[in-house]
Amino acid sequence: MAPIDQYLMADREAEIALARSAAPDAISRDATILVLGRHGYETAVQGKNGFVCFVGRSWEAAFDWDEFWNPKVKAADCMNPQAARSILPIIELRARMVMAGRSNTEVLSALKAAYGNKHLPDLESGAMDYMMSKSSYLTDQGGHNMPHVMFYTRVKDGKDWGSGAEGSPIMSSPYWFFSPKDQPQTAALPPILVFLVAVPNWSDGTSADMHSH
Repeated sequence: MAPIDQYLMADREAEIALARSAAPDAISRDATILVLGRHGYETAVQGKNGFVCFVGRSWEAAFDWDEFWNPKVKAADCMNPQAARSILPIIELRARMVMAGRSNTEVLSALKAAYGNKHLPDLESGAMDYMMSKSSYLTDQGGHNMPHVMFYTRVKDGKDWGSGAEGSPIMSSPYWFFSPKDQPQTAALPPILVFLVAVPNWSDGTSADMHSH
C-alpha cells in the first residue's frame, strides 16, 4: 500500500469533474457525486436521477490484480441505480477499510463477514457502470485508458455472452479474483462476472482511437 495521501486528490473540484466525465453529460449532470476523503467516500453533490459517479481507485479492482495498490489509478465511474444500490456498498466498505490502513486480506475478510451478516445487498439485475472518461488512468499497461461500459452479472460462463470470441467486442472477468487458482477464496462471496464492452466515443462525444489503447 502507498501512503494514504497518494490515493487522495488534492483538488476536490477536479475530482468532481473527473467523476462526472465517466458518463455523457445527459446522465452525469444529475448524478450524485462522491469524492474520496480520509475516512472513505463522501457525498460532494446530491443528485436526483439515481446514478452515482465517483473516481475509483486501484484497490476497488480484483484482489489479485498486480496493480492493486497503484496510487496512479484514477478511474472515473458512473453507476446506474441498480449498481449504485448493490455494487457501490462493496466499494464504500473497501474505501473505509483502506483509508483506515487495512490490508487487502483484512478487506476481503470484512467483505465475507458483511455478506454473511446480510450487511451487503445481493447483486441487482441490470447493474452497469459507465467508464467513458477521456481523463481516467486505469492501468500502467498500454494506453492507460479505454472508453467502455461494464455490466455486473450472475452469469457463470462468459461464453454465454460471446466474451473473448474472435471479433467479439465483449470481454469478461470475475469480479473478486482474476486467477482461477484464487477462486476458492471467494467461497463466502456471491459470484459476480463482469462484462466489459468497449465503446467508440469518449463521454464528451469525441472519437476514441481504439488502435492506440
